[in-house]
Amino acid sequence: MKQHDEIMLILQEECAEVTQAVSKVFRFGIDAEYNNATNKQRLTEELGDLLAMITLCHSHGIVDFDEVMIAKDAKLGKLKKWSTIYETKNI
Repeated sequence: MKQHDEIMLILQEECAEVTQAVSKVFRFGIDAEYNNATNKQRLTEELGDLLAMITLCHSHGIVDFDEVMIAKDAKLGKLKKWSTIYETKNI
């Protein structure tokens, strides 16, 4: 398996794991505990894993990090316009 393929496969798996962690938060609450870890701890770990894969996507030339940051800023702009969750002091 080529490195890019492996990175993309693991990236896909990490996205699914973040989705699962978010689902557990909705179902049981952020502070619910299972097997000695809270849903907040699990979500934090999965987001960290996803961030690691985003970093690898950049370092292997799959995506350009500057372009990712531009896309992030564009999303924040949309949230500022269409959502109540955007707070500039936290970003």
